[in-house]
Amino acid sequence: QVQLVETGGRSVQPGGSLTLSCAASGGTISNSIMAWFRQAPGKEREFVAAGARRGGNTWYADAVKGRFTISKDNAKNMLTLQMNSLQPEDTALYYCAAGSRVILSAIRSTSAYDYWGQGTQVTVSS
Repeated sequence: QVQLVETGGRSVQPGGSLTLSCAASGGTISNSIMAWFRQAPGKEREFVAAGARRGGNTWYADAVKGRFTISKDNAKNMLTLQMNSLQPEDTALYYCAAGSRVILSAIRSTSAYDYWGQGTQVTVSS
């Protein structure tokens, strides 16, 4: 069973940058699509970004495109999310997710993923 642990969340001022990391254990992520989701208080969990099983294909939510960069290192079993130009609306609990049976048409759906981390809090505020 794959276990995912997110780190790197903290408070940051608007316009700032932050890097989140997700360490996977208990299995390899090379056969999994991995993604970041986020959930703000009172809102549903939403897709942020995803990285392909192998190769460099990535997918982003429109709200973060051009500001966030997802990276998947299969050798290190690690997923990262570089976040730049952070805004207050980026404030949320950020989750790492992995799925070995994710199909591309469902890549933005929470139900497509089998494994989830516990989340790391990102707060953007002045």
